[in-house]
Amino acid sequence: MTSVFSKKDFIATKWFTLEKMVQLITGVFIVPQIFNVLGTIDLGKLKLVESVLGMLTPLFFLGLSSICIREIVYKPKNSSQILATAFYLRLISWFALFIGILIYFSIAQENVLTSLYLIITCSYFFKLTDIFEYYLLAKKSTKYIFISKIISLIIIVSLQYYGVKKQFDVYYFAKLIILDFIIQGCIYGIILKFKKPLLFKQWKFSWPLGKSLLKMSFPFILSNSLIMFYISVDELFLKYFYDDYANGLFATVQFLVLGLSWNIGFSIINALYPSLAESFQQSRTLYIKKIKKLLKIMLVLGFIIASFYTFFGNHILDTFFTASFAQAKTALLIFCWAPLFVFIGMIYEKHLINTEDLQKNVYRFILGCVVNVILCYLLIPVYYVNGAAIAVLSSHFITNIAYILIDKKSRKQVVSIF
Repeated sequence: MTSVFSKKDFIATKWFTLEKMVQLITGVFIVPQIFNVLGTIDLGKLKLVESVLGMLTPLFFLGLSSICIREIVYKPKNSSQILATAFYLRLISWFALFIGILIYFSIAQENVLTSLYLIITCSYFFKLTDIFEYYLLAKKSTKYIFISKIISLIIIVSLQYYGVKKQFDVYYFAKLIILDFIIQGCIYGIILKFKKPLLFKQWKFSWPLGKSLLKMSFPFILSNSLIMFYISVDELFLKYFYDDYANGLFATVQFLVLGLSWNIGFSIINALYPSLAESFQQSRTLYIKKIKKLLKIMLVLGFIIASFYTFFGNHILDTFFTASFAQAKTALLIFCWAPLFVFIGMIYEKHLINTEDLQKNVYRFILGCVVNVILCYLLIPVYYVNGAAIAVLSSHFITNIAYILIDKKSRKQVVSIF
């Protein structure tokens, strides 16, 4: 990696990956116990709420992450104004959505999941502080992200363990999501105020900049909405055709593949994106070399993840989960190949950001959504949770591999790289 990426790039990746590895280790021992305490039914309810609200996350986050990171890399002197404008845009968006959700539940019939919806919605308010991560990522100061997340992780895992021992209900664990974001936000604020890289006195909202950021991020809002829809639609079909138990099984599969292993690849790509953006501006030859190297790394990682769950997936479910989760074994064997496709799509998305060709992100996710909905409708009634795994895996292949081959310009760029 260091042959084309600088030492600073490598260090940024190291901190990000180390944080995900620590999450993986703690997750292996703690999260299965939480799943066992909640049971597949309560777990299914929590995951259904997260999936439904997940469809709104593009409106909560406004697709500003990668755009702000790129703009800070390109225009470092405007960092404070970029972050301030992004913060206020997201605050306005959260407030509007929160009011909408309150109005909906005030006129709707009583829903047993209302409290869960409101708790998870409040967590997005405290996640506003993750805009500090934009700056730290752009400046390759991922050490501070690691410090923040590890401190928060230690506190939250301790409270989760306490909740497992006391066998608290699903609402206790949902509230810990809010606390997690509060802790991280406080630590980011302290670090940035102490290091003084940002001038908080200059934190003023700029409407012209806000319009510019929203215009650039609009394709992201659309594509992220499509992503959340086609990721969440499986839970909706499982709930419609079956019950919360089915959602609990599929949530376990998603946790093992996405919550643990997927995040490692995600962290590597995100940590190296500022380096890609710099090279795209300065040297296209070096940029292509970095893309090629990153693709090779992600392909190897994808195969490792798939092979790991292929050989050890059944043992993991038997060892760390109760017998009620046994029906997730085949779905795990199917779904474990998803990261291989998604990692390629993540790199492709970063390339589209650099080339300002983000409309293709919308096109490929529209295609993925259509494929997923059709396959969910056809496969879930017949193959149960396995049908959901096949549907999601197939849609990931179509979105992240097939589209690149179908699109003439993208296909030429792939051929030229290799």
